[in-house]
Amino acid sequence: MWVLCVGVLVIVCIVAHWVYRWRNPSCNGKLPPGSMGLPLLGESLQFFSPNTSSDIPPFIKQRMKRYGPIFKTNLVGRPVVVSADPDLNYFIFQQEGKVFQSWYPDTFTEIFGKQNVGSLHGFMYKYLKNMMLNLFGPESLKNMLSEVEGAACRTLQQSSCQDSVELKDATARMIFDLTAKKLISYDSTKSSENLRENFVAFIQGLISFPLDIPGTAYHKCLQGRKKAMKMLKNMLQERREMPRKQQKDFFDYVIQELRKEGTVLTEAIALDLMFVLLFASFETTSLALTYAIKLLSDNPLVFKQLQEEHDAILERREDPNSGVTWQEYKSMTFTFQLITETVRLANIVPGIFRKALREINFKGYTIPAGWAVMVCPPAVHLNPAKYQDPLAFNPKRWEGMEPNGATKHFMAFGGGMRFCVGTDFAKVQMAVFLHCLVTKYRWRPIKGGNIVRTPGLQFPNGFHVQITEKDRRKREQEYTTIY
Repeated sequence: MWVLCVGVLVIVCIVAHWVYRWRNPSCNGKLPPGSMGLPLLGESLQFFSPNTSSDIPPFIKQRMKRYGPIFKTNLVGRPVVVSADPDLNYFIFQQEGKVFQSWYPDTFTEIFGKQNVGSLHGFMYKYLKNMMLNLFGPESLKNMLSEVEGAACRTLQQSSCQDSVELKDATARMIFDLTAKKLISYDSTKSSENLRENFVAFIQGLISFPLDIPGTAYHKCLQGRKKAMKMLKNMLQERREMPRKQQKDFFDYVIQELRKEGTVLTEAIALDLMFVLLFASFETTSLALTYAIKLLSDNPLVFKQLQEEHDAILERREDPNSGVTWQEYKSMTFTFQLITETVRLANIVPGIFRKALREINFKGYTIPAGWAVMVCPPAVHLNPAKYQDPLAFNPKRWEGMEPNGATKHFMAFGGGMRFCVGTDFAKVQMAVFLHCLVTKYRWRPIKGGNIVRTPGLQFPNGFHVQITEKDRRKREQEYTTIY
C-alpha cells in the first residue's frame, strides 16, 4: 500500500513541478509580466476567439490594461512575447536577420507550406523578393494599369446588372482573376477546375484553432490548400513540358529560373511562393477595398472629397474616354490618404511574428533566445496617444504625411526588410477601382457589413450593395446617393 502511495506522491510532485515550470519559465533576467495559460494549450482558446469589435482585439486589450504594452503568453504550446510597444516593434523590424528572424507557429507553416517565403531567411529570402519585385515593381505596374482598370470596369458593369452584389465576393473574384492571369495565365472561364474555390475553402479556416479533424475549419483549410497546390503543380508540369518562346507570365519566369545551372530555386519553393502570392494579393486587398467602400457609405463628407478629386481628374483629360494614366494615378493624393486610413482601421494582419535569435534586454525585460515575439499592429494603429479619436475614419489625418514604408506607428504592410512587396500593387487596384466606381457608378448599401475579427482579420460579412450606372447630367445631385 505504501508503495502505491509513494508512487502517487511522486507523480503528483512531477506534475506539480511541470505545471510550475510551465507557468514560470526559466530566464536569466526579468520576463515581461503575463500568463502562460493552461499547460499545452496556453491561452490559445482566448486568442482565437472571434469578436465583433472594431477596437483592439479583447485578448490584447485586456492584457495591455493589466500588464502593459509588453507581456508574455503562450500560443499553441509556444512561449510568446506580445508587443504593443512602438519602440520594441521598430527595434524588431530593424534587427531582422541579426537579432530576430521571421517565424510563424507550426500550424501556419503547415498551412502556407514549409518552403513559403515567410519561413525563408538570408540569401534565399532576398532572391525570392527580387523575383517578386519583377512582378510588382513600378515598371510592371505601369504596364498593368490598363488591365487593372479594365477588370474594375467589367466587375462594376456586371454588378450593375444585378439587383445587388456581395461586395467582398465580387472584388475578391476580380482581383483573383487578374492576379492569376498575371502569375500563371489562368482563365477561370476556360478552366475545367475552379482554382479560386480552393482558396476560399483555405481562407475560411485560416485563423482557426488548429484541430485537424474532418468537419473543422482547420481541416477544410488544409484540404483547400492541398487541392490548390495539386492544381498549381499540374499547371507547372504542363508548362515545363510545353514551354513558351516568349516570357508572358510569372510561371514562365519561374521555369526560366528552374532551368538555370546551379539555381537555388526548387519546384517546391516555387509552388509555395505561387500559392502565397495568389492568397496575399487577392484576399487582403479585397478585404481592404470592401471595408473602404463600407466606410465611404457611412461617411458622406469623405465620399464627397473623394468624388471631387476624381471628377477633377476627368475634367483635366483631353479625351474623357481615355483610361487612367500613371500620372493621374500618382496625383490621387486624397485617395492614398483614404487607403492609408482604411488599412489603419482594418488591421487585416492581426500579428507579425518573429523569433529571438539570442537573448534580448529591452526596457527592463528579458526576451529569452528562441522565444517568439508577436508585433501587434491593431494596438499600434488604434493607440489614442498617437491617433486622436483612433476609431474615427478620418483620411485627412494623413495630410502631408503619407507613409511610404513602415514607421513606429504604422505597419499595415509590415516593416523592415520584409515590408510587403505587393503594397504598391494593392494600392493601384484599390485606387483604380475607386476611381471607376465614383466616376461612373453610384451605390447603395442593401444589408450587412458586420465586422468579425478572428482574432484580428476584419471581415465585412454580407455587405450587399446595389450598384447603378450614373447619369452624368445629374452629377451635381449625386452626393446624397450613398445614404
